[in-house]
Amino acid sequence: MERESMEFDVVIVGGGPSGLAAAIRLSTLAAEESREVSICIVEKGSEIGAHILSGAVLETRALDELIPDWKDRGAPLNTPVTDEKILFLTKTGAINTPKLFIPPAMHNKGNYIISLGNFCRWLGEQAEALGVEIFPGFAAAEVLYDDNGSVKGIATGDMGLGEDGTPGPNHDPGVELHAKYTFFAEGCRGHLGKQLKQRFDLDKDVEPQTHGIGIKELWEVDPSQHKPGLVIHTAGWPLDSKTYGGSFLYHLEDNQVAVGFVVGLDYQNPYLSPFDEFQRFKTHPKIRETFDGGRRISYGARALNEGGLQCLPKLSFPGGVLIGDDAGTLNMPKIKGTHTAMKSGMLAAEAAFRAMSEDAPVAELTAFGDAFKASWAHRELHKARNVRPSFKWGLLMGSIYTGLDQMLLGGHAPWTLKHGHVDHQALVKKDQAMPIDYPKPDGVLTFDKLSSVFISNTNHEESQPCHLTLKDAGVPLAVNLAEYDGPEQRFCPAGVYEFIEEDGETRFQINAQNCVHCKTCDIKDPTQNITWVVPEGGGGPNYPNM
Repeated sequence: MERESMEFDVVIVGGGPSGLAAAIRLSTLAAEESREVSICIVEKGSEIGAHILSGAVLETRALDELIPDWKDRGAPLNTPVTDEKILFLTKTGAINTPKLFIPPAMHNKGNYIISLGNFCRWLGEQAEALGVEIFPGFAAAEVLYDDNGSVKGIATGDMGLGEDGTPGPNHDPGVELHAKYTFFAEGCRGHLGKQLKQRFDLDKDVEPQTHGIGIKELWEVDPSQHKPGLVIHTAGWPLDSKTYGGSFLYHLEDNQVAVGFVVGLDYQNPYLSPFDEFQRFKTHPKIRETFDGGRRISYGARALNEGGLQCLPKLSFPGGVLIGDDAGTLNMPKIKGTHTAMKSGMLAAEAAFRAMSEDAPVAELTAFGDAFKASWAHRELHKARNVRPSFKWGLLMGSIYTGLDQMLLGGHAPWTLKHGHVDHQALVKKDQAMPIDYPKPDGVLTFDKLSSVFISNTNHEESQPCHLTLKDAGVPLAVNLAEYDGPEQRFCPAGVYEFIEEDGETRFQINAQNCVHCKTCDIKDPTQNITWVVPEGGGGPNYPNM
């Protein structure tokens, strides 16, 4: 069956903060000049916000520029930050950092604790009110190119394929969406963005991206433990001093607390399980008191870009751009990326609008890259550039350096540190590592992976082709299990990968229906044998209030 096609001025892949901000900015510019600009957003989640996961504390700088009257329009920013703490945890105690020594970038006065998913749902409403067409439940599966090799749009994935990839009785072919410019806003480790970086050599002369995995739970806590507007970040226990990571506790409205744990994916020990480190973290005396008498509402996980300015690729290529975390605009010291992602989308929209105003078509939006380099978002990333790589020296030296770099030098050091590694190459062999004995979950404060995936509302059509593809089916057993003791069974936060003993033999099993689309396997697999591709549109998690 032939695919139908639709024509737009701009197609945006991904309904997150950067994609929605781009659509709103472009529509606003068109309305101001009484011009018609056709825009569509294609979103693989079942609705806008379904796959959105973040802490999140929002800095409103980009929102103030994009929608100055956001308060009057009812933006779901209901909980201003009222207090903040940074704790360094030992196994049984905690050291509270005096506010005088908290780096300026980590102060949250004027910011809001939000559900990023609900914020994106609201942005989606604003976009639709401006005439933007939003197609949720459709996954962008393929980049389309014209005869000159320029991007001309995307194709959504087929629906109703069998496990072997052949059309089933309910087969519905994908649709081609053609555009003058295509914005890729897929988030961290975007499936198509990864291909575009390779095809157009966008990573030339920059460092490889380094990542973390963020795991989050939403709790309803006892009212006596609830402090609306309180922001807590921690470092230290349960991670060792060589492993980068930390946690957050954000007190929202309605007795809800978002708790999360981030582990840098450059960790070395193949026996480490980010999920189980998170569960263990909640048992700390200074942490568990918040959750005593409470109940867990939701769960999710997502990879995030930590590399910063050193890893920022070329942002434009013929026919399209990378925006938001598809490019890697997260400000790691701030522990925030929404405002910088939104700004990148807005700048891309402005560049596209100017280009479409020209008499002759502009093949590549190079003006976007120039505008980003001149923006406050780029200045933020420049100031932040040396913080994450300093933690390769360990927690103590990294913390000391961060204080000097951010407070004494204001982020203006005359040098730029290098990360010096690629995440998937960081694991040591199993005989060089110490196994970690994680306690069994109690089902009250700590939980297992499968019960966690259940409350993420994750679902995939089971008869479809597996979207976690292997370049070589023999590698998981012959290399990963033999040399690293099968780290994929631990770095995946959703129980997707299993090594099962049957009749004295071991087999490798992929439970693709459990996948929460975090992309950790695509990043951390030591042999880079796993490639994450999009499943049928609408599959995956359905996060409420996350």
